[in-house]
Amino acid sequence: MTGDIPNLSPVAAATALLRAGVPPGEVLKLMEPRAGLLNSGQVANAEVVSLKQLGQDFQLLLKLTMNNGQQTTLPVSSTLPLTPGTNVNVAQGSADTLTISVQDLQKAIANSLTSIDTRQLPAGTLLQGKVLTTQVMAQNVAQLAGQPAGSTATPTANYRSIVMLLNTALAGSSLTVDSPQPLRVGSLLSAQVQNSQALNFIAMPNRLDELALAQQLSTQQSRQGSLQSLLTALQNLPPAATNSQDNLPPSLRASIDQLLADLPDVQQLTTAKGVAQALNASGLFMESRLLAGENPTLVPDLKANLLRVIAQILPGLPGNVSYDGAAAANTLARAMPSVIRNALGTLGLVAAPNVPINFPLPARTLGSPDSKDDLETLLKLAAGAISRLQSHQLGGLEQTRTNADGTQVTTWQLEIPMRNAHDIVPLQVRVQREDTPEREDAPETAAQDVTEKEKLWRVELAFDLEPLGPLQVQAQLIAGNLSSQLWAEREGSAALISGELDNLRARLVAVGLNVKELECNRGTPTHGPRTVLEQRWIDENA
Repeated sequence: MTGDIPNLSPVAAATALLRAGVPPGEVLKLMEPRAGLLNSGQVANAEVVSLKQLGQDFQLLLKLTMNNGQQTTLPVSSTLPLTPGTNVNVAQGSADTLTISVQDLQKAIANSLTSIDTRQLPAGTLLQGKVLTTQVMAQNVAQLAGQPAGSTATPTANYRSIVMLLNTALAGSSLTVDSPQPLRVGSLLSAQVQNSQALNFIAMPNRLDELALAQQLSTQQSRQGSLQSLLTALQNLPPAATNSQDNLPPSLRASIDQLLADLPDVQQLTTAKGVAQALNASGLFMESRLLAGENPTLVPDLKANLLRVIAQILPGLPGNVSYDGAAAANTLARAMPSVIRNALGTLGLVAAPNVPINFPLPARTLGSPDSKDDLETLLKLAAGAISRLQSHQLGGLEQTRTNADGTQVTTWQLEIPMRNAHDIVPLQVRVQREDTPEREDAPETAAQDVTEKEKLWRVELAFDLEPLGPLQVQAQLIAGNLSSQLWAEREGSAALISGELDNLRARLVAVGLNVKELECNRGTPTHGPRTVLEQRWIDENA
């Protein structure tokens, strides 16, 4: 399927709209009437934050900036698909409408690209994008090649779509495309550049799945915030007191107490049963429990507890004198995973730059460290914490694959906040299992096949435990043989751990493991297609 990029000038586009009956001042309808938002004659700058198609109309999220610098966000509906990043000037016509001037309307229409600069994207470049809108244009009558003049073909419909690009140097830009077939809104597509005015769409189902995952992963990583920021804020909340206006609602405090009480301590993680319980309660399996029809409240679950905290925060926000409902909705739209945003009714598309995938996830604090721990701050921190858990889950899916030799690699990535005295230390965990395919070889190689079919396990840990400081561990296990390396960023910690490795080796041997390599290094492990540990493991078994 081939898509043509329309070559429309802003003036021609505006003229076409006027001929189609669109008024010179495009009217935006406020989803929630706001009387007195702008004074009579006052004009404010508005930026389109997100775009969503609803039938024949479009829902926009606008960020308004007043003359005094004050900002607010407003959901509006429009008959025109104004793309994210568009800036227009608006005036208030009534309590439930805003009006855009003709000049701004022309700029908004021209905001979407209508051609490709082949110097940036030469012919053959693979573009990947997400369809924001699709509309049926007026039916055209195409003249058949080789037929006499005046001879026409059967009328065919033409579809115009706006596509947000997700890769290349134009990532985040929108492209207006005409195609003979409709492009489903929200779908992901791949297309190859033919020239400045034509794209060739490529059907790549597997690649589209990877694209959807990569897009969601990069978005979640840009929204995520460290679990420690939220948990520290919750621990530092003032105790419940009578006759205090700052008291949290009893239901919210109960949800917070439950969240903190379900966190495991270091002692629990020293037993196999305790580790299994902590993994099960990490939030990694909440969605699978829901799909299986289980009640997530029957077992401790970090993500479910976080969602209960958010559900208890939301009703209390309007009672806060400093509460800005639009800002809170925008916070959720940016910070929450899409499945949770849909469940809460906060819809929107927020573009995000590509973020490199790595382990462990770096520490990230949302907002100013000096900000007051009010309900809006807690909402932002809780939403960022859920996005962090979602980043781990998506990171595990992204690393689950089938290699060229048929080996199936399954990855689980998660984060467990654990208690260490009065502190809470997040423990990041990545577990990989490699399953080699069965082979039909000669009987004399049967013994070798048994060895090849053994599952190879890789485990990585990352945590910052005082007084040792940041630590990382990598280990591999196959057929009872263990190889492991540890890294400590502090020189004293590396020396201390190295001195205890003999004791660790003895304990591992006592549980039946054959320890092949065990050492501690100063610094951090290298990340790439092959780590030092993997290279040594392959050398030992060559």
